[in-house]
Amino acid sequence: MDANQFQEELFLTNQTGSRLYHKYAEDLPILDYHCHLLPQEIYENREFEDLGEMWLAHDHYKWRAMRAFGIEEEYITGSAAYYDKFLKFAGLLPKLAGNPIYIWCALELKRYFGISKPLTSENAEEIYRSTKRLIKEQHMTPRWCMETSRVEFVCTTEDPVDNLTYHKRMKEDNSLNVKIVSAFRPDKAFYCEKEVYLEYIQQLAGASAITIGSFEELLHALEIRLLYFKELGSTISDHGIESFVWQDYSFTEVEQIFAKILKKKVLTDTEINCYKSAFLAGLGSLYDKHGFVMQLHIGTYQGANKTGERHIGVACGFDCTDDTTSIQAVGGLLNHLTEKGQLPKTIVYPLNSAQIETFAILAAGFCEGGTKAKVQLGAPWWFNDQAYGINRQFEAIANLYPLSLSVGMLTDSRSFLSYPRHELYRRVLCDYLGRLVERGEYISEEKYLQEMIEDICYNNAKEYFMI
Repeated sequence: MDANQFQEELFLTNQTGSRLYHKYAEDLPILDYHCHLLPQEIYENREFEDLGEMWLAHDHYKWRAMRAFGIEEEYITGSAAYYDKFLKFAGLLPKLAGNPIYIWCALELKRYFGISKPLTSENAEEIYRSTKRLIKEQHMTPRWCMETSRVEFVCTTEDPVDNLTYHKRMKEDNSLNVKIVSAFRPDKAFYCEKEVYLEYIQQLAGASAITIGSFEELLHALEIRLLYFKELGSTISDHGIESFVWQDYSFTEVEQIFAKILKKKVLTDTEINCYKSAFLAGLGSLYDKHGFVMQLHIGTYQGANKTGERHIGVACGFDCTDDTTSIQAVGGLLNHLTEKGQLPKTIVYPLNSAQIETFAILAAGFCEGGTKAKVQLGAPWWFNDQAYGINRQFEAIANLYPLSLSVGMLTDSRSFLSYPRHELYRRVLCDYLGRLVERGEYISEEKYLQEMIEDICYNNAKEYFMI
């Protein structure tokens, strides 16, 4: 066996795990229920220029790594040609031992281009030219990437004011073999303390065709837009929560706070918390009413490097993890909705790895009859979606929440080459289950393992999101 090439037993460290993966997980279709792909790119289905564009146009993981190696921004997000950006990236890739970028790139080279050897500065020119030739010959486009990866479902992420033009066009396109919907993400209406809030409220008023002069009208406008998303097939919402403190409130208090916002008065921290609590609770009630899943992405520290963000942009690799949103804060929200009888299906994604176990415990405490895994811990994401983070989550949450109920992996990506992340997840899953078997910690028949694997990797998501 040549050690200097891609190994098909990647992450499969035991015989049982290897058999489980190749027999039950390897060929399952993909349901990618959370990503940040651009709908316009899917609809237009333009052939990619080269591997440099496919890898480096949107990938802030790679951008962070390139900056760490001191590469000039011109070759990261700047005006340099993708060919030159690719050569810069190729030079650092062999130095990323243990980093998920290294494994992702190896998987993508193998799955999409049949290249087993690792990319280095020495063979970068050769690989660039061979992949560019294949892109042309195979007519590699966004839809080609999806179909090659056996993707059945993709959920992008859009703002409530988005007119979803490309989603409407794709819904009418009979040549598209993948179901594409959009997640409803109302973050701009959540952050009432930000300077752009009032400008956004005007945009929302225009999109919903109503006047927004009260908090009640704000929720009505959001419901109008939520139903617009539902008409196009969506049953998924998403919230990116930087920091949140649950605050009990009355509707009178919230209306007074909203009136203060409209008058451009500065809010106190308590008022901000009150508004955000009422906002999330109000949206949660709407999700329950209209059959949407509520996703809560928790623990982000957006734009830790404010200078970098100002000069280069938002979501360009300057974010970090945080723990300012506590278990009690999210618990307060879930409890409030439960007491009203309006708790929707909810997935909680803590970005801070130290909170994984405690959020798993919280989720289990809000499950109830009638809906399987009604509240659950989401897949490891962003800084945790690598082999170590995935296995750590299996080891941690299986003790606290039935792993077999998980809706599995997502890409959370802006790249059309990211689908092998599902493969990586499935390999680590089967290896984990194989270790349990070989240590004598799981002695049930293999048919139950098969059912568990197929559920986690496919069936659970299909049922949960009503795909």
